[in-house]
Amino acid sequence: MNVALSTAVTGVDFDAVTAKTREILKDNGFGVLTEIDMQATLKSKLGEEMERYLILGACNPPLAHRAVTVEKRIGVLLPCNVVVREDPQQPGTVLVEAMNPGLMAQVVDNPALAPIADEVSAKMRTVIDTLAGALRTT
Repeated sequence: MNVALSTAVTGVDFDAVTAKTREILKDNGFGVLTEIDMQATLKSKLGEEMERYLILGACNPPLAHRAVTVEKRIGVLLPCNVVVREDPQQPGTVLVEAMNPGLMAQVVDNPALAPIADEVSAKMRTVIDTLAGALRTT
């Protein structure tokens, strides 16, 4: 199983991709609870340079509630991370990668999580596919 659902966007500004990603997440019932700017954090903490790289912690409250009700330990895997990052190997390309929710059910090994993970996976796949359709992609 792949660790991420992803798309590559070319010819679109990083900030525009990020804004569109947030919009499509919201349209599919996900709120962004956290945002980590890896570029800024690594620069300030370690003095290291890197490409633009954001981690958005996305949560669909009804699905998160169902998952936590079924398996209390699932909280260590929440929220669903969505990464928006520049591709250092392909200048002008922005990658959007979402954690594959199917991994949650596998990691915790609770069969009751499988249908919830499938539903989250379908929603996250819709986010990625909608983003790919809304922006020019490779």
